[in-house]
Amino acid sequence: MLELGQRARKAAKAIREASAQARSAALAAMGRHIRQARTDILAANARDMVRGQAEGLSASMLDRLKLDPDRVEVMARGVEEVGSQKDLLGEIMQDWRRPNGLHLQRVRIPIGVIGIIYESRPNVTADAGALCLRAGNCAILRGGSDAMESSIEITKALRLGLAKAGLPEDAIQLVETTDRAGVGAMLTGLQGAIDMIIPRGGKDLVARVQAEARVPVLSHLEGICHTYVHVGADPAKALALVVNAKMRRTGICGATETLLIDAEIAPDLLPLLCASLSEHGCEMRGDTAACAIVPMTPATEEDWRAEYLAPILSIGVVAGPDAAMAHIARYGSGHTDCIVTEDTDVAERFLREVDSAIVLVNASTQFADGGEFGFGGEIGIGTGRLHARGPVGAEGLTTYKYVVRGTGQVRP
Repeated sequence: MLELGQRARKAAKAIREASAQARSAALAAMGRHIRQARTDILAANARDMVRGQAEGLSASMLDRLKLDPDRVEVMARGVEEVGSQKDLLGEIMQDWRRPNGLHLQRVRIPIGVIGIIYESRPNVTADAGALCLRAGNCAILRGGSDAMESSIEITKALRLGLAKAGLPEDAIQLVETTDRAGVGAMLTGLQGAIDMIIPRGGKDLVARVQAEARVPVLSHLEGICHTYVHVGADPAKALALVVNAKMRRTGICGATETLLIDAEIAPDLLPLLCASLSEHGCEMRGDTAACAIVPMTPATEEDWRAEYLAPILSIGVVAGPDAAMAHIARYGSGHTDCIVTEDTDVAERFLREVDSAIVLVNASTQFADGGEFGFGGEIGIGTGRLHARGPVGAEGLTTYKYVVRGTGQVRP
C-alpha cells in the first residue's frame, strides 16, 4: 500500500503539469478502451454477480452491481463527456489589484492524490478515475469486494487510455486486495501520499471513514430523499413524478424514500398514487392519516429515517408547506428533496428554505446524478456544507492558490 501511494505521488506531478489536451486525449482513449474491453468487463461482472448472489446480496445491491451492454456504453460515454469538458486547471477565479500596486489572482489547481473508497457499483471506478484526471488529480481506488473483478477490468481500460496519451498509468490505481486492512491503510494517508479521502457507500462505511481518517474527508451520506406533493400540484404530474422518483431504480441514492402529501388533497390523490405504486411493486408504510385513507402498514419512527434502497416507501400526510419542511428538516439527510406544485411562490419558498444539497421543483429526485447535471459522472453527492456539495464533478475535485505579483513592494 505504501508503494502504491508513492507511485501515485510521483504520477501526480506529471498529471498536474500535463497539458489540458493530453488529459482530454487520455479520457477519450479511456472511453474507447472501455468499449473495446466490453466482453471482458461483462464476463468479470457476471462472475461478480454469481458470487454476490451466493453471498446473499440484496436485490438493490445486485442492481447496483450489475452491468450490461447498455450500462457499459453509458460508462464509456460518461468518460468521453468528462474528456470533452473544459479543463479547469489554471482558471483565474478572481483577479484584482490593491492600492499598493500588488496584482493578486486566485487560481484553480488540483488537490493532488485522492483516495476513493466505494461499494458495489463498478461504474464508480470509471467515474472516479475520469473525474480525478480531468481535475488534474491522481486516484487511488478501493472498490467493494463484491465488484472487484469488474473494477479490475475497468481499471485496465482506464490505464490503457492513460498510456495511449503518454501519461503515467499510475495516475489511476486500484487497490486489488479485499482485505479491510487496505481501507485502514488508506485512511492513514499512506505516509502523506493521499491528500483527501472520499467514501461512497453505506452509513457504516462513511462512519468508519469519518472516525478513522487522518486526512480530509469529503463525505457522501445516505439519501433519505423526499417528494412533497403540495395542494397546488398538478395531479397527473404528481402521479408520474412520484412513481418515477421511487420506482425507476430503487437502489440509487436519489430514489425517493418518503412521500409527503398535503392533507387537503390526500383523500382524492393518495389512493391514485398508491394504486400506481402498488402496480409497480412498491410496499407502502404510512402515518395514521395515510393508513386511514389507504390501508397500508403503519410507519414506525425508524421508517422516517430509513434509506430503504428497495421498493418500500414511507408516506406522511402533512398540513401544508411548513409541516412538510419541518419533516424534511427533522428526518432528511440533506441529500435531495422535491416539491410538486404549480404555485410559484410556494415553490420558491421551498427552494429557499429546504437546506439540502439538491432541491427540485416538479422534477424526479432520480435526477440527483452528476451525469444528469452534465458533469459526465460524479464521485458522489456531497451532503456536507463545506467544499463541494451536491453532485461532485471535476470542479469539486480542485482547490486553489493565490498568485501575487509585485514590483518591489515592502510592507510598512
